[in-house]
Amino acid sequence: METNLPKIGNPATRALAGAGYTRLEQLTRATEAELLALHGMGPKAMSVLRQAMEEHGLSFRTG
Repeated sequence: METNLPKIGNPATRALAGAGYTRLEQLTRATEAELLALHGMGPKAMSVLRQAMEEHGLSFRTG
């Protein structure tokens, strides 16, 4: 499985993969609240993802 997600810990990585997210670009289709609702995702993982998204000029869906 090819991924460009940052290292966020196994539970969070499994949560994203289980929801079909394996690349940062795919996360633009989700809101932060939707991702936080996934079992295994927490504030620390979201912070790392948010920073990685910003570094790549990407953002989460709003609303």
